Amino acid sequence: MKPSAIDRVLAECNIHPVLVDIGASDKPPPIWQTIARHSIYVGFDPDSREMRELPSGSFYKGFVLNQAITSIPQVDGVNFFLTHSPFCSSVLPPDEASLDHYLFADSFAVEKQATVPAMRLDDVVSRLALGEIDWLKIDSQGTDLRLFNSLADGIRTRVLALDVEPGLIDAYRGEDLFSETHRELLQNGFWLSNLRTRGAVRMRSSTFDQVSELDRDIIQDRIAKSVRPSPAWVEARYLRTTEWLRQNDLSKHAYALLWTFAMLDRQFGFALDVAMEWEKFFGAGDTPRLMRTEALLKIRRSRGYAFAGLSSLVPPRLKRSAQRLIHYR
Repeated sequence: MKPSAIDRVLAECNIHPVLVDIGASDKPPPIWQTIARHSIYVGFDPDSREMRELPSGSFYKGFVLNQAITSIPQVDGVNFFLTHSPFCSSVLPPDEASLDHYLFADSFAVEKQATVPAMRLDDVVSRLALGEIDWLKIDSQGTDLRLFNSLADGIRTRVLALDVEPGLIDAYRGEDLFSETHRELLQNGFWLSNLRTRGAVRMRSSTFDQVSELDRDIIQDRIAKSVRPSPAWVEARYLRTTEWLRQNDLSKHAYALLWTFAMLDRQFGFALDVAMEWEKFFGAGDTPRLMRTEALLKIRRSRGYAFAGLSSLVPPRLKRSAQRLIHYR
């Protein structure tokens, strides 16, 4: 099979992206699958009830560690709150008063507490001889920003893509909310590439209990499917800006990786920005030419989709004119 443009860029630059997944209680993010065979994967989750083994040979190298990542220096273990749903377990205690307003509060019920092995992310980078982290995904249930900030400056500076899931409500006591996370990341060389709002039904469990006694046909699953969820947290993806790369004097390696991550996230316009910046600072060559050509090709192939999404808003006469322009070569 002919290698893709991304395969060629990573191979020509001899790059093995380092992908770190904090809160890996499910399989690795699907967006990483395209570059898996080139990449070094490191996953963490101290609540192993939902851990899955990595498929053999899916990554260039793969490590899955059953321990917590902490921002606290010089500790070997942390207190971990194991909740009814393993996806809600955290080093922070659930905020029962806030959660009481939502139907999914039972998922956060603490079943037990345990001291679990823990280490700082810097120590993991050193222990596994990773050198750097290129794409960091953090789903720590309330401590995403502080974990990112706990990285040493030299490692944090070179993180080019960052996925976080900060809350919009106080699900945990003292958690890092989206408002502060977003503000700080923008101030430190990131831009918001993707945002998905997730939510839960705003209804007390006590209300459900009373209603279900009056109507036996009312079940939680039916309510969850019929009532619009209220925003409770977000899944946010940030990419570094080209200005950040320039200000920190990062190498061709970083430009190639940032272009790759932009392509994976379908940010083809930004991928063109990165390719142009490569040529501006390092000169023309086969690699930036390939980067530019592939991004343009993706834009051309996506134009029908982009037009379809706007077609309902465009008057018929303008729509016909736009179609003629789109198909002009």
